[in-house]
Amino acid sequence: MSETMSLHQVPETMKLHRALWAGRMMSAFVVVALVADGTIQLLAPARIASMLQETGFTMDLTRIVGPIILACAILYAIPATSALGAILVTGFLGGAICAHVRIGELGSQPELVSLLLGAMTWGGLYLRDPRIRAVLPVLPLVH
Repeated sequence: MSETMSLHQVPETMKLHRALWAGRMMSAFVVVALVADGTIQLLAPARIASMLQETGFTMDLTRIVGPIILACAILYAIPATSALGAILVTGFLGGAICAHVRIGELGSQPELVSLLLGAMTWGGLYLRDPRIRAVLPVLPLVH
């Protein structure tokens, strides 16, 4: 009986292990993208000046938005605060999507990237955090 249970548990454990690592990789990608964006906002605002002007934001907002993006990335990367970080990242990305919709850029590259990052934020968190899977039982990782 114990041999049957242990053989049956191995695939479930492997499935959880793979999901955990897939979630970590997705989350790492999100963190790297956010840190890169926040750093560019702080260190090279001239590179994003035209994009900011197109969306109706002023250049001096980079000094505010950059640290906000970095704070969101840090909160998301820390396991104890990852759910709060995901909520804040989602809000930030939603604002970015809204800015592009407002100026008529529905389906633009920045909008699609923001949408993809938002999906990866929650997908990565879902795969790596059992608390989120308990609250949102969308995909059964283990039967």
